[in-house]
Amino acid sequence: MKSKIGIGLIGCGGIALANHVPGIALSPVARITALCDADGAVLNRASEQTGVSSKTSRYEELLAMDSVDAVIIATPNLFHAPIALAAIKAGKHVLCEKPIAMNAPEAAAMCDEARKAGVRHMTAFTYRFVPAMRYMAHLLSTGAIGVPYHFRAQRFQDWGMRSIGWRQVARMAGSGELGDMLSHRIDFAHLLFGGFTEIVASLRKYIDVREGQASDLDDWVSILGSFENGATGVLESSKLVTGGGEGGRSRDLCEVNGSEGSLVYELGMPFHIRVGKKGGSGFETVSLPKEFLTLPGSNRDPHATDPLVGFRYDQDVEFIQAILEQRDCRPSFVDGLRAQIVMDAAMESDRTKQWVKIRPC
Repeated sequence: MKSKIGIGLIGCGGIALANHVPGIALSPVARITALCDADGAVLNRASEQTGVSSKTSRYEELLAMDSVDAVIIATPNLFHAPIALAAIKAGKHVLCEKPIAMNAPEAAAMCDEARKAGVRHMTAFTYRFVPAMRYMAHLLSTGAIGVPYHFRAQRFQDWGMRSIGWRQVARMAGSGELGDMLSHRIDFAHLLFGGFTEIVASLRKYIDVREGQASDLDDWVSILGSFENGATGVLESSKLVTGGGEGGRSRDLCEVNGSEGSLVYELGMPFHIRVGKKGGSGFETVSLPKEFLTLPGSNRDPHATDPLVGFRYDQDVEFIQAILEQRDCRPSFVDGLRAQIVMDAAMESDRTKQWVKIRPC
């Protein structure tokens, strides 16, 4: 029995260093044992920052290391499925950035192989770990709003015309704003209201060139849908809300309405939600109970870091806990597949200009 779970980082760019390295550091039973990145400069920088000397440019070499029990995949989307499948074959537990694949068949193969291999598998739907979203999900599960009527989500940022690297290249990313930001809100919908039955969607590309590099992916996307529970959903996300800012202080809203009340999540208020009650005259801001400020089992101090950043670390805590407890991760590859099915349907709807039925996974 190893004294610690060894984790290999495959893809050592900004997401890995900003989100996963601090998250792993929270756990007394896990450590980073190896690094992999195809870019030598990125790999060396990660080695210097983490103090991890075991590094390689080939993920196959990392997967062969006995010191690696689990991997975190933070590469361009194109490589998610092949690396994850290789990791599963090697018997490694896998946390993969979203979207977990380029399409639903790839995501389904990842789910099937992980299940057969008996490894833990997790999709990095980071925003599920915002305290306000966790509390909102709890209230929904208790029937707090009665019969659900409406779900709506908005993610509005101002990225302007600056380069966003591989994320603006269809061959590498598969989709633009749809996979980058709206995939999280699709996961919100599934978490709070359950599955979609049908959707209609529109995607729009406004910027053809970003800082000298061609951009061939959507800058804006909107989905209108119906849920299995009879409720309606409206989701919209854009990189071009001029003046709206970026990151945690730009608009990130999720609202649910039901027969007995309404609940509103905003990322900018991670320790509060807004509540509307039947017969009331407006929304009241409510502080979260203390037990929702961090994931159960996390030793993170919610007040020690920027609350718009610190919640991200709890996803790695969840991954490690699931490995130790030999249970399903929340969210798992199944959640990644469910989101990918809706994303594929959105792209089909945009092409055909028609409503698309959502098949269950």
